[in-house]
Amino acid sequence: MDADGIRVMVVDDHPMWREAVARDLAEAGFAVVATAGDGAKAVRVAPAARPTVAVVDLQLPDMSGVEVTRRLLAAADPPRVLVLSASGEQGDVLEAVKAGATGYLVKSAGREELLDAVRRVHAGDAVFTPGLAGLVLGEYRRLAAAPAPAAAPKAPELTPRETEVLRLVAKGLGYKQIAARLTLSHRTVQNHVQNTLGKLQLHNRVELVRYAIDQGLDD
Repeated sequence: MDADGIRVMVVDDHPMWREAVARDLAEAGFAVVATAGDGAKAVRVAPAARPTVAVVDLQLPDMSGVEVTRRLLAAADPPRVLVLSASGEQGDVLEAVKAGATGYLVKSAGREELLDAVRRVHAGDAVFTPGLAGLVLGEYRRLAAAPAPAAAPKAPELTPRETEVLRLVAKGLGYKQIAARLTLSHRTVQNHVQNTLGKLQLHNRVELVRYAIDQGLDD
């Protein structure tokens, strides 16, 4: 897959590691559009840098990588997030995935494994260090098997356009990509998403994606 169109932001508080990762990505042909040593800077520069993939460490000096992931995904045109962490602990992996991370690699991964992960995450694939994929799948199955709350109200009907937008959100497209696909304005897409969130009583894009997947709209 060509690296064209893949814009990466690297977020890590260790300067040598951050620079090494950025250098490997740049040498592979990716556009490294920003680097940050803390979460606040990452969240601040992302809207202008417009990365399509954010490579985020979990341990940052001001906030966790999980919180950075949540904030990046709450933006109007969010990147996909690939966590690159020294930790392979089950709790860290699941928290990152629940926050909306598309991939999770441990820092012992090789250079080619990282480059492949960035390409695949950019394309919308879920990518995990070998051994972690089964853990994440098992957790999703456990959540899916949990009994539904008693007397859960029937979900309200969405308009055909809202359903169409929701289907593209579930496939991982950003608002601008959806607007281009459906020949709508960016603002109109945002309005459809906000209306859908309100109807479904959901709070953010991550919850919306999970709802769409549960409804089989990501096929």
